[in-house]
Amino acid sequence: QVQLVESGGGLVQAGGSLRLSCAASGRTLSMYGMGWFRQAPGKEREFVATVSWSGRNTYYADSVKGRFTISRDNAKNTRYLQMNSLKPEDTAVYYCAANRAGSSRFASDYEYWGQGTQVTVSS
Repeated sequence: QVQLVESGGGLVQAGGSLRLSCAASGRTLSMYGMGWFRQAPGKEREFVATVSWSGRNTYYADSVKGRFTISRDNAKNTRYLQMNSLKPEDTAVYYCAANRAGSSRFASDYEYWGQGTQVTVSS
């Protein structure tokens, strides 16, 4: 079992930055692909970014490419999502997820999910 806890959300003005953290317990994240997803009110959960278990392969949604970056700290068993140049349309609850099979853009592939952290971007 893997337990995931997100943190780092908050209220920020458009153009600002936030760094989300996803801390894991129970298993080492170095054996899991990780994904970030988000869900805005009234909308479906959507893919944001994913990284392979090795950290060598990353993939981003077109809407965040060039602005968001996944990184990791294996010593802390934590993954991060650095979000720059934030826009009001980035407002959502952000979730991290772990997948034993590797990186994926599809939420259905992930076995473990955090509780989410709210990101609000004001215009």
